[in-house]
Amino acid sequence: MKVGVVVFPGSNCDRDTAWAFSLLEGVEVEYLWHKDGLPGDVDLVVLPGGFSYGDYLRTGAFARFSPIMEDVIDFAGRGGLVLGICNGFQVLLESGLLPGAMLPNRGLRFICDWVHIRVERTDTPFTQNLSVGQVLRIPVAHFEGNYFADRSTLAEIEAKGQVVFRYSDPEGNVSERTNPNGSLNNIAGLVNERGNVLGMMPHPERAAAEILGSADGLKILQSVVDFGAKV
Repeated sequence: MKVGVVVFPGSNCDRDTAWAFSLLEGVEVEYLWHKDGLPGDVDLVVLPGGFSYGDYLRTGAFARFSPIMEDVIDFAGRGGLVLGICNGFQVLLESGLLPGAMLPNRGLRFICDWVHIRVERTDTPFTQNLSVGQVLRIPVAHFEGNYFADRSTLAEIEAKGQVVFRYSDPEGNVSERTNPNGSLNNIAGLVNERGNVLGMMPHPERAAAEILGSADGLKILQSVVDFGAKV
């Protein structure tokens, strides 16, 4: 599988992401500058975490208009796999590839901590190796990770089963107490209706080895790589 990691001005998790994917067998990683086009041989596009364009105006608002994003939108429309992590999730929301928006965290403080997320679906390329109800320990680092959608959009998201991860405790219990940022319905990650685009606030690339504190994030990356190998 060839993984393209998009680099925007202000991206700071691009190398972490490339390193994490390089741990997996059969993966070739290429950095993609935001002003360039999307190569035709890329199997997975990753929008990494960071502070694209300094998070000016809104997180992801400027990055959405980077030249490469038109190719990413077209790629996703043709069924291509796209993963947006943290700031990448915010870019996906601004691009309209996923519904909803991000607000400042409840409490208006930057959060950098470990969280637990419960797996809600396993019929996506990103979770096929996991099990429903499985709990992963993965870190977050964001100021605007408070997921929001209007009532009708949120109801539609839930009805269509687009929520893939929810913030929980280590046992998988979901409550207001386990919600680190105020996200509606404890949403930590969701996919589009087709299931080929995933946005998530936690950083799986920062949980890719036990020496980092957890290797649970690698399970998500391995899942999408294994899916790509079957296609």
